[in-house]
Amino acid sequence: MIRVHRLDGSELVVNADLIETVEATPDTIITLTTGKKLVVRDTVDEVVAAVVGYKRAIVLGPQMPATGSERGT
Repeated sequence: MIRVHRLDGSELVVNADLIETVEATPDTIITLTTGKKLVVRDTVDEVVAAVVGYKRAIVLGPQMPATGSERGT
């Protein structure tokens, strides 16, 4: 899930797996695989970065902070 913002500034959480296209016309329009279109305040680059971050987090899984013993101290 990624967070985006409607034109009125309210936050919306979108299932990133349902995003089909993102376009700037000049407003950013997210089209979902369901056919639904969302007009958001976020730029195309911001939406893409959010999706990439979401996908990266899935691949990497939960990250544990390093403890002193793992850093060799």
